[in-house]
Amino acid sequence: MGGWRNAVQEAAASKPLFLTIYTTIIVGIVATSFYVFSAIYSPSAPTSTQSISTSWLSSPPLSQNKASQPGSNQLKTIWEAPPSNSKMPPLESFKLTKELVGERAKDNVIIVTFGNFAFMDFILTWVKHLTDLDVSNLLVGAMDTKLLEALYWKGVPVFDMGSHMSTIDVGWGSPTFHKMGREKVLLINAILPFGYELLMCDTDMVWLKDPLPYLAQYPDADILTSSDQVVPTVVDDRLADWKQVGAAYNIGIFHWRPTEPAIKLAKEWKDMLLADDKIWDQNGFNELARKQTGPAVDDDSGLFYAFDGTLKLGILPESIFCSGHTYFVQAMYEQLRLEPYALHTTFQYGGTEGKRHRLREAMVFYDPPEYYDAPGGFLSFKPSIPKSLLLDGEHNLESHFSLINYQMKQIRSALAIASLLNRTLVMPPLWCRLDRLWFSHPGVLEGSMTRQPFLCPLDHVFEVNVMLKDLPEEEFGPEINIREYSFLNNPLLPQQVKESWLDVQLCQEGTEDCHASSNTSRPGLLRFPKNSTEEMFKTVFSSFKDVKVIQFSSMQGAFYSFTDKTREGKFRNRMKRYVGIWCCVENHTPGHIYYDMYWDEKPGWKPAPPQTPEEDHPPF
Repeated sequence: MGGWRNAVQEAAASKPLFLTIYTTIIVGIVATSFYVFSAIYSPSAPTSTQSISTSWLSSPPLSQNKASQPGSNQLKTIWEAPPSNSKMPPLESFKLTKELVGERAKDNVIIVTFGNFAFMDFILTWVKHLTDLDVSNLLVGAMDTKLLEALYWKGVPVFDMGSHMSTIDVGWGSPTFHKMGREKVLLINAILPFGYELLMCDTDMVWLKDPLPYLAQYPDADILTSSDQVVPTVVDDRLADWKQVGAAYNIGIFHWRPTEPAIKLAKEWKDMLLADDKIWDQNGFNELARKQTGPAVDDDSGLFYAFDGTLKLGILPESIFCSGHTYFVQAMYEQLRLEPYALHTTFQYGGTEGKRHRLREAMVFYDPPEYYDAPGGFLSFKPSIPKSLLLDGEHNLESHFSLINYQMKQIRSALAIASLLNRTLVMPPLWCRLDRLWFSHPGVLEGSMTRQPFLCPLDHVFEVNVMLKDLPEEEFGPEINIREYSFLNNPLLPQQVKESWLDVQLCQEGTEDCHASSNTSRPGLLRFPKNSTEEMFKTVFSSFKDVKVIQFSSMQGAFYSFTDKTREGKFRNRMKRYVGIWCCVENHTPGHIYYDMYWDEKPGWKPAPPQTPEEDHPPF
C-alpha cells in the first residue's frame, strides 16, 4: 500500500484537524526561456538546460512559479528539472504526507490532480495552465512509477499514490476506470485531515483563470462543486441557483474545506464505494450530497444545506466553470460576456482521443513542437457551404443531415488528397443544426443557450478515436493524420510553417492558366484543374513536397478518382469507419441514425433510425 493510503488509517486513529477553470483560450504567446520548453517536452532523463528563447511557450518569470520540494526548505521553481548529474530519489521520499502538502500549500489551499502515464500530456497541460496563471500550490498524484519518474525529471511536484496501475488508457466505464474513481475518494480522505483546503481536479480539464480568488469569496462553504447543468441558472458569475440545478454534481472540479461536515461526507462516500464496487464514484457523491437539499444558508451567498443538514454546499456556475457542453456547444460564457475559469471535457463522444482533440480545437492543449511541423507538411481547404443549407428553413433532421452530408463529401475528398500526397489534413470547422446527446431530444436541449446552427466539435459527427487509431494498412490503406480546425491559427504554430505556404485555386481545365502543371501563375499561387485524378495530383504536387502548407480554395469537385483500385478499396474501408451517429430521435427505439460517408452513392438516401435489429449497424 502506498504511503498516502496510510494517512487514511492514521487519520482514523487520530483527532482530525479542522482548519479553517474564444477570448481566453489563446495562451502561450510571450517569449520565455528554453528550460520550460525542455522541461515539458524533453525525455524523462535529465538534460542540461540551454538559454534559447522560444516564442511558443509562455511562462511567468521564474520568481513567480516557486514551490518548495519535499524535504527541503529551499524554494524550487516548477518546471526546473533536477540537476543532470543527480539520481532519482527513493520511492519512499515521494510519500504523501502532511509536511509535503504543507510545503506546497499557499493560503492553506492545495490543488491536486492525479492519473497514470497514459494521461501525462493532459497532466502537463493542466500544470502548465496553472503555472501560466502564477499558481504553483499544486501537487500531482502518480498512479504508476513511470509517470512519477517522468514528472520528477520535468520538475513537476509529484507524489506516489502506490496504486501500481497500468500505464495505458483504461477507458471510460472500465473496471480500472472505476478503480481510479475510488482512488480519488481515498485521496480526499487522506488530505482533508491534514487541515488544508483541497481543490480536486480531473486531468481532462484545464484552468483558464485563477480560481482561488473566486473560491475564497465563499469562506463558509464546506464544498463547492461543478455540475453537468446545461440550462443556465444565473447569468452572471454568482454561484448557480441550487434550486434550479437538476443535473448531476460533477466531481471533476470540486473544492473541499477540512470541516467536520465535509470530512464526514468524505468518509461515508469512501465507505459506500469500498462496500460496493459497482457504484460509480460520482453517483455515490450525488446520492449522499442530495440526501438533503436546502434550505438556503442565507439570502445572498448561494450556499445551501445538503447531505446531513449541516454541510454547506455551493454549485459553481455552469457558464464559467464549463462542461464540454456549455463551453463547446453553447459557448455560454461567450454569449453572457463572461470569462471562463475552467473547461472540463465532458459531454463528448470520442474517448480520451476526443477529449484531447477538443482541447486542441480550443487551442488550450500543449503539444510538443513536432506536432506543429509534421513530416510531409499539411493540407487544408476553405470549406464551401451555401447559405441555404446553413440558415434557411427549419432546423430538423433533414436540414441537419443535408448540411452535414454536404460538408462530409468535401472532407472525404480532402482525406483522399491528403492520403495521396502523404500530408496531414487540417480538418475544417464543422457546422451542425442539431445537437448530439445520448438520449432522445427535440434537436437542442430546451432552455439551453445552444444557437442554431452552431460550430460543433468534430466528435459530434466523426469517430475521432478511430481517425487517430493505427488501423492495419493492409486492410485500410496508409494512415491519414489529421489536425484540429483551429490548428493554423494556433500561436504555437512555428514561423517556418506559416511562411511556407501554397494556395491552390481550382479552375476549369482549358481556361486561362488552368492546366495540370507545377508552374505557378504567381509566387505562392497554383491554378489546378477540377476533377483531377490520382496521377495528376502526384505528378504536379511532387514539385511542392517541401512546402509546409498547401491550401485549396475549395474541395468542390477537387478530386475525381483513384487510379489504383486496390488502394481505393482500402481508402473506402477506412472512410466508412470514420463517421459515427447522430442521437437521438424522439419516440423511436433505437433512436440513433448512422452517418454515411458515401451517402451520395445511395439514391434516395434519407436520415432515419434503424427499423429492425438487422439494420442497426454502421454502413460498412
